[in-house]
Amino acid sequence: MKATPLEISDVILFEPRVFGDERGFFFESFNQNQFNEAVGREVAFVQDNHSKSAKGVLRGLHYQMPPHAQGKLVRVVQGEVFDVAVDIRRNSPTFGKWVGALLSADNKHQLWVPEGFAHGFITLSDTAEFLYKTTNFYAPESERAIIWNDPDIGIQWPAELEPQLSGKDGVAPTFKNAEVFE
Repeated sequence: MKATPLEISDVILFEPRVFGDERGFFFESFNQNQFNEAVGREVAFVQDNHSKSAKGVLRGLHYQMPPHAQGKLVRVVQGEVFDVAVDIRRNSPTFGKWVGALLSADNKHQLWVPEGFAHGFITLSDTAEFLYKTTNFYAPESERAIIWNDPDIGIQWPAELEPQLSGKDGVAPTFKNAEVFE
């Protein structure tokens, strides 16, 4: 598995080695030893989540505050999304910066979004099924969000889609007013 740090080096794109022929394909989607080596620490995942979204659905920018902060290893098993991670660690040199990657069933890429990052994605295909492992359990009292189109962050979402948001995501606070990691 190839591990490539993105412009914010704590966010890592994983590209599996896929073995395919006329019968189909096989790939190792997760290897704990390789993953720990790539991220430079021991990581334990405690929960797997699966969502399905229609074209144009934008989920995010979500995160959980300590002591329930979550790292996420995300991938798409059907369809395609544009996936985004925003650094919300106040003392980080990349505080308020974002990185994005196309994740699809075809490219089989995965994105590591560590604790201290807000995360979101928009569905580019008619539908997409999104799987992710988390390093902590869901804790609604620790859940936070930042508005998807915050001008201070300036995420360049794909322009061809009008985002469909949940009510909660549509009224999320701006980055300036959001609770961040100290």
